[in-house]
Amino acid sequence: MTDTAAAPKKSGGIRDLGKMFGGGQSSVRQFGILGALVAIIIIFQVLTGGKTLEPGNVINIVNQNAYVLILAIGMVMVIIAGHIDLSVGSVAAFTGIIVAIAMNRGGVPWWLGVLIGLGIGALVGAWQGFWVAYVGVPAFIVTLAGMLVFRGLNQFVGNSTTEPIKDDVFLQIGGGYLPDPNLGIAYNVPTLVLGLVAAVFVIVNEFRMRARQRKVGAESAPLWVSIVKVVLLSAVIIVAAFLFAGGRVGTSFPIPGIILVALVIIYAFVTNNTVTGRHIYSVGGNWHAAELSGVKIKRINFFVMMNMSILAAVAGMVFISRSVSSGPGDGTSWELDAIAAVFIGGAAVSGGIGTVIGSIVGGLVIAVLNNGLQLLGVSSDKVQIIKGLVLLLAVGIDVLSKRSGGRSLISRFSRPKKVSAADENMTYPLNRPLVEPDGSSAEQSSRPSSTTPNA
Repeated sequence: MTDTAAAPKKSGGIRDLGKMFGGGQSSVRQFGILGALVAIIIIFQVLTGGKTLEPGNVINIVNQNAYVLILAIGMVMVIIAGHIDLSVGSVAAFTGIIVAIAMNRGGVPWWLGVLIGLGIGALVGAWQGFWVAYVGVPAFIVTLAGMLVFRGLNQFVGNSTTEPIKDDVFLQIGGGYLPDPNLGIAYNVPTLVLGLVAAVFVIVNEFRMRARQRKVGAESAPLWVSIVKVVLLSAVIIVAAFLFAGGRVGTSFPIPGIILVALVIIYAFVTNNTVTGRHIYSVGGNWHAAELSGVKIKRINFFVMMNMSILAAVAGMVFISRSVSSGPGDGTSWELDAIAAVFIGGAAVSGGIGTVIGSIVGGLVIAVLNNGLQLLGVSSDKVQIIKGLVLLLAVGIDVLSKRSGGRSLISRFSRPKKVSAADENMTYPLNRPLVEPDGSSAEQSSRPSSTTPNA
């Protein structure tokens, strides 16, 4: 009898390259979106005569879009779990006006204002999470109601007027930069050091991961793939560090960027390396199978909704800090930008698939697209049309390519993985997502129209 499980595995160049970001469908789509981001940057760099990658413009891109990218981190977890949140813009605006009034009229210090904002976000998230997880109302309806309620509360509390912010420390949250020690060189040294530390972290983390995979006998990507990955990422980080460090005097890597990077690291770890993260994928991939496996579905649904509102509060505070005031128009259409970033970044409409890093890349695609079109003098109405078409194209191509059980368009370039008889009969452990590497569900989903079980 031939032992098929022991047969050596062949690898191909494109398939191995797909392992650079993990090898699953979401990872391969993320690889494709990253390539699209690079292409967009190059195109606008040429069309704008080099303005796109000027240090001042790169810094502005981060400052102007940090709040949307923060929202995308929470939104991808909501969408992976099979839900949607339409209230994030209104929640951010509601939080912003309360924090602004507390500091401006109440005289509370900046740190207490931040705690008040986080508390508001947690309370709003608990309210919406209760209706979604324990009452069973679809998240679309709950957050649509929340969008109306908290937009109205924002205007009611603030009397539909602008509330200024005068606390200098709080203003650094959204408008500050890494300090410059004035060492007599043309670059901001702390920014360069931060870039070097990030590059070293990427290298060390990659080879520590390979060591762990060897220790447990898990399959890992070929060594050349890891080398290409760390060289490319390190080069991008170093070049970005020089761009941020080479801006006009007084600027460097912005504080909103620091907050964003910290959140990306935390939530990427949570979604990839914790039981809670795996359960979120399981609920989105097949909530019925996850429930039978012992996953506390109500707790997961409550967590993702509450977490989303907390991050909306963070985004709201970052925005009002940069704007130096809170007004009735804050948060308008933020939810649409966050949702677009998540789907462009590779998340599946049906849930169960998506990554934090992919959503950040998707958000950067929108940010660079907005910025490049503005540099070219394209009117705002045409910008909206182009953004809508990009979103439709990004999601439509993948949906059409997966019709009738097919794989995504990008993953068609990879050869299908052969599954042994032992693999076919394996059971999924509790802390692993019930989603196959090609994006298909481990079992045919029996999810009803509402993804929240009533029982």
